[in-house]
Amino acid sequence: MNGTEGNRYRACVVGLGSMGMGAARSCIAAGLATYGMDLNPAACQALRDAGAEGSGADASAFAGELDAVLLLVVNAAQCRQVLFGADGSGLAARLRPGTGVMVSATIAAADARDIAARLEAMGLLALDAPVSGGAAKAAAGEMTVMAAGPRAAFDRLRPLLNAVAGRVYEIGEEIGLGATVKIIHQLLAGVHIAAGAEAMALAARAGIPLDTMYQVVTNAAGNSWMFENRMKHVVDGDYTPHSAVDIFVKDLRLVTETALSLNFPLPLASTAYAMFANASNAGHGREDDAAVIKTFAGIALPGVEKP
Repeated sequence: MNGTEGNRYRACVVGLGSMGMGAARSCIAAGLATYGMDLNPAACQALRDAGAEGSGADASAFAGELDAVLLLVVNAAQCRQVLFGADGSGLAARLRPGTGVMVSATIAAADARDIAARLEAMGLLALDAPVSGGAAKAAAGEMTVMAAGPRAAFDRLRPLLNAVAGRVYEIGEEIGLGATVKIIHQLLAGVHIAAGAEAMALAARAGIPLDTMYQVVTNAAGNSWMFENRMKHVVDGDYTPHSAVDIFVKDLRLVTETALSLNFPLPLASTAYAMFANASNAGHGREDDAAVIKTFAGIALPGVEKP
């Protein structure tokens, strides 16, 4: 993989947000010839400064050299726009046949199947491969990948998977299975954040210092990864959007739509969706998803002015 310069495995990360930037840096650390694609010039420059071969809003200069593409954009619409463009002139048309495309946005299973079918019709190898772990795991090359697709796609993308993932769960060959596993995972993640916010809001109403409540929970049986990570933002009064409220509005909508398609009730997920949608409607959509706590009335929160 890392022989002569001309034989280096070449990978492009599309979407240089908090997770995409970490994944791209992990590719550099693993010795891959790494490229980036993002509309944000500052992110592209930061990746070049970190050692990328190239980075920009347009991948046409290097697309034909790539072995693999990792899509870490927000939703299915962005996946389609990047890959196919409005007139079929997107990134996919510039890739060599046999290039692996790892679709890692959180999207519906039907969208995963549609995108993969279009890629396969163009001679490309598609992997339905959502990820989890947040910015810290991405930066450490330790994301969890839940992937489905043909064996040839796994084989083609193995160097990329090795670079960015601590664990790769091979769900099966049927495209859409990876997306479904991620949607079920997001049910838990969203409910845990909402429940954590409710607990901390109750603590605030009862006059319990939130840093004390946080320490108790994170050292007791009620803790969860999402509580420990997100409620620290509440204690610190810092709602810098590492993952925004609107992301969970989108993800929990996917959860509820999946359940509706299966005629299956999800009372907790439905409530969590309503909480995030309410937070977004109140103007907190672009804040960190811990800002769902701001919709509780009659409490004082660190760093938050009273209305």
